[in-house]
Amino acid sequence: MRWIVATSLRFRYLVAGLAVALLYFGVTLAGSQKLDAFPEFAPVSVEIQTNCLGLSPSQIEALTTVPLEAALHGVPGVYDIRSDSEPQLSAIFLYFSKGTDELHARQLVQERIQATARTLPSWCDVPQMYPIVSATSRVMQIGLTSKTVSLTDLSMMAQWQLRPRLMDVPGVANVAIWGEKPKQLMVEADPAKMAASGVAFEDLISTAANAVDASEVKFTTGAAVGSLGYLSTGNQQVDVHNIQPIAAPRQLAQVPISVQQGKVLDLGDVADVTWGYPPLIGDAVIDGGPGLMLVVEKFPGANTLDVTNGIDKALTAMAPSMPGVTINNQIFRQASFIETALHNLSQSVLLGCLLVVFVLLMFLFQWRAALVSLLAIPLSLAAAEIVLVALGTTVNTMILAGFCVAVGVVVDDAIIDMENIVRRLRAWRAAGRMITPVHIVLAASLEVRVAIFYATLINIIAVIPVMLVGGLTGTFFEPLALAYGLAVLASMVVALTVTPALGYLLLRDARLKEAEPPLVRRLKRGYSAVLIRGLRAPVRVCCAVAVVLLIGGFAYPRLGEDLFPTFKEPDFLLHFVTKPGTSVTEQDRMVTALQDQVLKVPGVTTAGSHIGQALLGEEVSGVNFSETWLSLAPGTNYDATVNDLRVVADSFPGAFSDVQTYLHERIDEVLTNGTTEDIAVYLEGPDINTLATLGNELSARMAKLHGLQDVQPAPLEFIPQANVTVNTAAASQYGLTPGDVRREAAIMMASEPMWT
Repeated sequence: MRWIVATSLRFRYLVAGLAVALLYFGVTLAGSQKLDAFPEFAPVSVEIQTNCLGLSPSQIEALTTVPLEAALHGVPGVYDIRSDSEPQLSAIFLYFSKGTDELHARQLVQERIQATARTLPSWCDVPQMYPIVSATSRVMQIGLTSKTVSLTDLSMMAQWQLRPRLMDVPGVANVAIWGEKPKQLMVEADPAKMAASGVAFEDLISTAANAVDASEVKFTTGAAVGSLGYLSTGNQQVDVHNIQPIAAPRQLAQVPISVQQGKVLDLGDVADVTWGYPPLIGDAVIDGGPGLMLVVEKFPGANTLDVTNGIDKALTAMAPSMPGVTINNQIFRQASFIETALHNLSQSVLLGCLLVVFVLLMFLFQWRAALVSLLAIPLSLAAAEIVLVALGTTVNTMILAGFCVAVGVVVDDAIIDMENIVRRLRAWRAAGRMITPVHIVLAASLEVRVAIFYATLINIIAVIPVMLVGGLTGTFFEPLALAYGLAVLASMVVALTVTPALGYLLLRDARLKEAEPPLVRRLKRGYSAVLIRGLRAPVRVCCAVAVVLLIGGFAYPRLGEDLFPTFKEPDFLLHFVTKPGTSVTEQDRMVTALQDQVLKVPGVTTAGSHIGQALLGEEVSGVNFSETWLSLAPGTNYDATVNDLRVVADSFPGAFSDVQTYLHERIDEVLTNGTTEDIAVYLEGPDINTLATLGNELSARMAKLHGLQDVQPAPLEFIPQANVTVNTAAASQYGLTPGDVRREAAIMMASEPMWT
């Protein structure tokens, strides 16, 4: 340490120049650093979604989910497999052990899927892996509404114009569209007219299939049209392309089915041909009316602010090409929370620096010494920041918290060093300048440096166990401990090099008063009086300490505990779950009523809800599940608004509802394996009815515990369904097999998809 301090004093101008360069580089780097709300705390996982048109959860469980689960058992690194079978959707979640390479895990899963997909029923789509997304994946939710554009046309704009543009934004991993109603040609059969004309379902399906281009049709009847090939004229070869002649319902309605008694029977004579959309698996409500909701998710490690800015620019660029469409990008913006946090942090840091300057001036009574001590803070944090950037770390709330905790230690190192230098220089000048100032500064720095070195090592060693904690707690607090340790270590290096060099440069010719600062003298007099009384009555002092310890031990068990403080995010979400079997129309009505009340709450500016599922959407649920997202205006009374929202959520009897923030929900989902509550109690057994009874009894008892809110059993109930049993004796009289009856019943109830 003597050599380090002496070398720093010898090359003091070089050290000062390097300090300025370090500070400049750190400030510049801070402006381009990746920012996120939380570290990537979720375990490595792979989600597989399989769409099964028209199937009930029990059918999906038996025919799709179980075979896929069986095939995925034994994938290396998997410690848990969970599945969820919802109407028309199978979802399987594979959780991998810590340290697993996510791309390698997805490759192993993809190999199993490819080997199993061909064994699934033909009405199941190819299983798809959900994109790789961040732990706090939702970066923005966009509402689309229009008074002049129909929802089908709006869906086509969102799918073919807006979604591709948003997917091009760097950092965007997925864009799911809730409430999408893709525009399709619909042939609505009229059984009475078909029976009167002697037209069978097979004839109707075959005619509709033959009316369109084979390249755009998924033929379930086995029909196919070969390529038209090419024309050759000897010295030229021209490909022949089949132009689709059907572009509107009127044209499709004029396609002939048969000729009866010399009269051509058209498709429109036995069916209504219109524009329409397939059966809904979900919907969206925007600001109390119909619309679309686009949920934009980001890749792990993506800069949330940069992704948000890119999305905003894309929306601005696309707005002129979508006339009559209102784009609401304020329903949920994760960047708003980060921007607010950075703004508050900047104000706090500025206020803290002013307080540090005031304290330094009061205690040191020398502005040059105060300046050197103050410079140690940004230098230490800048050095720690550079190391974190080199490690590829994204700046998040926990890293900022680590820096804030480290500021006290950082400034303490510099203050102790500078105070000793000033004190020794005063004594040196009072003694008649017998030694050169360099030796005084060197001796003063080394005098306190050994003690500070040991203290720094203790501080760093104390946080090492935090970095070794496993699970979710370790994932969260490891960045905090790392940032704290790096800042403290950097402060020691700064105190060994920069502080002596700048202290010598600024104080060697400064006028130092021989007397101590007035505040220090008064504090010493007061401390001396208290110390003398304590030394004269040591028994009383020990008794007072014992009483304080007893009071602390008595109060500690009564202190509340939580993984995190309550983050006052400017966005909320309300889960709203009704009884299984609720229709999309009824869920729309109830969610619209909920939004009407939510928008009347003071401070709520906008609201948007997504219901049920979306193609490759994050939520795996039935149409009885919905989430209502809302934003608060700046300056809103936060606690009062939360209470008002809880009152609104509880005003719908028979429905499960709660009020949460997105970051809190994501933490709860990881802690409790997919649920959104702070505490989840799982009951297992062979009988669902007994489990439901026990769940109701347990929740009633837990609701009486102090401090618990929203205690409700999970809404797991049997979904109503209509069973169809083929009367084989009656069917055989008409020459029908059970398969014929099932297929035609399925077409009548759920339609037959013809387009890919």
